[in-house]
Amino acid sequence: MFDGAGRTVFVGMSGGVDSSVAALLLKRQGWKVIGLFMKNWEDDDTEDYCSSRQDLIDAVSAADVIGIDLEVVNFSADYRDRVFADFLREYQAGRTPNPDVLCNSEIKFKAFLDHALQLGADKIATGHYAQVRELRSETASEFQLLKAEDGTKDQSYFLYRLGQAQLARTLFPLGDIYKRDVRKMAAEAGLSNHDKKDSTGICFIGERKFREFLSRYLPLQPGEIRNLDTDTLMGQHQGLMYHTLGQRDGLGIGGVRGAPELPWYVAAKDMAKNVLYVVQGHEHPALLRDHLAATDMSWVSGRQPHAHWVYSAKTRYRQPDAACQLERVDPERCELVFAAPQWAVTPGQSAVIYESKVCLGGGVIV
Repeated sequence: MFDGAGRTVFVGMSGGVDSSVAALLLKRQGWKVIGLFMKNWEDDDTEDYCSSRQDLIDAVSAADVIGIDLEVVNFSADYRDRVFADFLREYQAGRTPNPDVLCNSEIKFKAFLDHALQLGADKIATGHYAQVRELRSETASEFQLLKAEDGTKDQSYFLYRLGQAQLARTLFPLGDIYKRDVRKMAAEAGLSNHDKKDSTGICFIGERKFREFLSRYLPLQPGEIRNLDTDTLMGQHQGLMYHTLGQRDGLGIGGVRGAPELPWYVAAKDMAKNVLYVVQGHEHPALLRDHLAATDMSWVSGRQPHAHWVYSAKTRYRQPDAACQLERVDPERCELVFAAPQWAVTPGQSAVIYESKVCLGGGVIV
């Protein structure tokens, strides 16, 4: 419980059930709650692609039921400069970025946090499934980022770039609650979004046909698809940016006469030659890696973890924790060796390191 008597919290309200229940719980705990709806995307913001108009309606409805004020703020310029520009650069370089990670660190816990503090907030809160734990000593406090109790919904992977200054001002009211109970609370409180479908797609941009969307910003660059094992020409691609390691669907290639009918997967990209390499079979050795390097490191505590210690790590969201050892760690680079090979380790995605339930931080896979 967070005793909020006499204190103000701004809650990022997206129109979804999670952020609505977060606001509801904080109101019940005595906080002065102010909802804040963030508009972060304006290009082709139509009902065909973005749901922001309906989301705002749902946020207004939830705020009315809860009995709190709701402010609307436009961070679209910040989003375009801090998140979307990087998103495009990464795809153009042949990597597969995770915009949710940057969106959290640059928009929800930077632009939003700064805005709330300027308006007199003591804290901000979101509907993320994660937890913050404060470790107090006689001289200082340290804030840890923990996994949520509901392991199926844990979002600490997307929050690993948050630091001490951000966590000190952040509440995650849903961290110890299961999703099924969140929906139950919403229904009992009379929130109309209690059964609203969880949002998916690109952070703040929404669900859309990805190739069509990306082609509006990056030119098509057709090239060859080749068998990594034999260098046989298999087909044509429309751009390496449309493909990620481990991808199975959308390749447009079938089986090879006389070869086992196993599915094809993207195994590598040659950016210089504009060639996409594929292999057959989920367990092909080219899809497995027992080590990786990451850069652009960010550590929650502000301190580097110990080299040669055993931790666990995720190389993509919803992946089970994998035992690993830090072979090298410095301010700009980290090298991990896994106890068992990991499937489709993808440049541009994040390697996030844990010690039990504590998220230590991570970096971008290279």
